[in-house]
Amino acid sequence: MRTSAYGSWPSPIDAALAAAHDGHPEWVGFVGDEVWWTEPRPTEAGRRTLVRSRADGSQESVLPAPWNVRSRVMEYGGRPWAGTVQNGQPLVVFVNFTDQRLYRYKPGSDPEPLTPVSPVGGGLRWAEPRVRPDLGEVWCVLEEFTGEGPGDVRRVLAAVPLDRSAAEDRHAVRELTDDRHRFVSGPCVSPDGRKAAWLAWDHPRMPWDGTELLLAEVADDGTLGEPRVVAGGPEESVAQVDWGFDGSLLYASDRTGWWNLYRDHEPVCPREEEFGGPLWKLGQRWFAPLESGLIAVVHGRGAALLGVLDPETGEVVDAAGPWTEFTSTLAVHGDRIVGVGASPRSAHEVVELDTRTGRARVIGAAHDDPVDPAHYPEPQIRTFTGPAGREIHAHIYPPHNPSWAAPSNELPPYVIWAHGGPTSRAPLVLDLEIAYFTSRGIGVAEVNYGGSTGHGREYRNRLREQWGVVDVEDCAAVALALADEGTADRARLAVRGGSAGGWTSAASLVTTDVYACGTIIYPVLDLANWASGETHDFESRYLETLVGPLADVPARYTERSPVEHADRITAPFLLLQGLADVICPPVQCERLLERMRGRQVPHAYLAFEGEGHGFRRADTMIRALEAELSLYAQVFGIDPPGIPTLELGK
Repeated sequence: MRTSAYGSWPSPIDAALAAAHDGHPEWVGFVGDEVWWTEPRPTEAGRRTLVRSRADGSQESVLPAPWNVRSRVMEYGGRPWAGTVQNGQPLVVFVNFTDQRLYRYKPGSDPEPLTPVSPVGGGLRWAEPRVRPDLGEVWCVLEEFTGEGPGDVRRVLAAVPLDRSAAEDRHAVRELTDDRHRFVSGPCVSPDGRKAAWLAWDHPRMPWDGTELLLAEVADDGTLGEPRVVAGGPEESVAQVDWGFDGSLLYASDRTGWWNLYRDHEPVCPREEEFGGPLWKLGQRWFAPLESGLIAVVHGRGAALLGVLDPETGEVVDAAGPWTEFTSTLAVHGDRIVGVGASPRSAHEVVELDTRTGRARVIGAAHDDPVDPAHYPEPQIRTFTGPAGREIHAHIYPPHNPSWAAPSNELPPYVIWAHGGPTSRAPLVLDLEIAYFTSRGIGVAEVNYGGSTGHGREYRNRLREQWGVVDVEDCAAVALALADEGTADRARLAVRGGSAGGWTSAASLVTTDVYACGTIIYPVLDLANWASGETHDFESRYLETLVGPLADVPARYTERSPVEHADRITAPFLLLQGLADVICPPVQCERLLERMRGRQVPHAYLAFEGEGHGFRRADTMIRALEAELSLYAQVFGIDPPGIPTLELGK
C-alpha cells in the first residue's frame, strides 16, 4: 500500500472507460419467445439501438447506425418500440429519433415509415406503441405540434395503419380520443378486447401529483366509447394501469401515501413501500400480470427489488440474486419475467426470472468488470438529520483504491451529488463516474433530498413550494455532517448536479458558504423565464408546485433564481451545457455568465454541439468528466495524473 494525497491516486478508471459504460438497457419486451430491448451506444454518436436475443442465446443489434430508437414525446420520451410475430417472423415497430417517424421493421429488410413528417413546430411524435394485428394498426400516443411554440401541442391516443397508408398522409391516422386532456399514456386493452384503460392529467399537475385513470368501451370497429374516470384525482397519482389475464383492472395508486397495487379498486398488498414511481417517461412499468394470476413487481422503500406478488395472499417473493436495484421496465411471457437489474458491484443487466423454478439469470448486457472490481467504491446507506429534525437519505461513497492510501493526518475532499428531477432519486448501483472520483481519493455523497421518490408521498411533498430551499438545505446538512464527524475535509467540499441537480448546485453556491466549488450541468437558473416559455410543455407549469404560481409569488421567483444573484457567487464553478437542449436551454447559462463578467470568480463554460438534455456521446462525457476533475484539482490543491488542465477564466 502506497501513500499519496487524496485526489492524486492513479486509477485504471479513466474518463473514456466511464463514458463507454454510461447508460443502461431499457424498454425490455417480448417478440414471441424472444426478448428484445434498447441499449445505448455512446461511441456511436450516443444513439440507442434495438437488441434481439434469440432463442439460442445469441444476440444482435438489429438496426445499424445511424438508426436511433428513441422517442421525443414530452422530450423525456417513452417506450419507443413494440413487436409481435406475424407469419412466423418478428414484426417490430419503432420510433426513429432523428425524424420521430414510426417505422415498421422485419428482419432481413429495411425499415419502412408508417407515419409522415410534419413541418409544423416539433412535428409529429409517437410513444408507447402497441401492435394490434387484429385491426392492422399500431395503437400509441400521438404528440402533435400545432405551432412553433413549445406549448403549441396536443396529445391524443391514435391508431396508425400497419399497411403504410399513413406514411405520407396525416389524415390516414385514426384518432382514438379527443385532446381534452393535455397528457395521456398509451392505451391498455383488456384481454377480451372490449375495454381500454389509460392515464391522463392536465396542467399544472405533474403525473406524480395527480392523474386520472380513464376507462372506455372498445367497439367492434376499434373505436372507443366515451371515457369515464374510475380512479385518481388531483391529489392521487395513478402511476400505471394494466389488465390481469382474468379481466381484472390493475393499477398502482398512491392514495394512501404510497404507490400500492389495486385490483378492481381493492388493495392487494398494502404496505408502506412503493410499487410505482414518477412517470417521467410514457411506458414505464413497475408491475406486469402473469397468466397464472401472479404479478411481477418492482417494489421497495429507498430501493427497488424484483418480486412476484400473489394478489390472493399479498405475499411477495423477491428474485434471488445479486441485484439490489431494478428499473421501471418489465415484460412477461408465460412463466417468464424480464427486467433490468443492477447492484453496487454490477452495472445494469437484462435479467430473466423463471417463476416455475425461481431461477434468475442474466440474458443480456451482462456485466463484465472492465477493471479489477477492487477499485469499485464501497458505498454506505446513511440517514442524516436535517433542519427541523427531518430525515435525509443518502448514499456515501468514501475514497477507495486497493493500492493507495492517504496520509493519516489528511481528510478527503467530498463532492455532494444532487440528482435531477427533482422528483427522482439516486439508485445504489455501480456507476463508473462515481468510481472515477473515489478511486482517485475523492469521496462522493449522493443525497436523496426531500422531494425525492422512494420514501412515500409525504417525503416527496417536502419540496412543494420549497425548491431551492429544502434541496439546498438537505445537501448542505449532509456535507456538514460528513465534515463534523471527521469523514470529509470541511475546506474541500464541492456540489455537483445536472438538470434539477444543476439548479440545486447553483442555488447552493448562491445561498450557502458550504462549498469550495461546484459543477453545474444543464441547469435551471432563471425561474421566471423558465416558467414563461423557456422550456418544454411537459414541465412548463412544474414550478407552480415547486415554487408557487408566478402571478402570486413573483418575488419568490426572483429571490431564488441564481441568475438574479450572480453577485453572491464567490466559489469557482464549471458550467456544462448541451446546445441542443430544449428542456434547460443554453440561454439560461449565457444569462448567468453575462452577469458573472468582471467579477473575478474563476469559472469555465463548456458547451457541446448536438447534445441535448443529458449527455450521450462518449467524447462529450470524456471532456466533461476530465474538466470536472480538473476543477476540483485546482480548487482542492491536488494533482491527479494525466488530466488535462481546465482553463478557468474570470
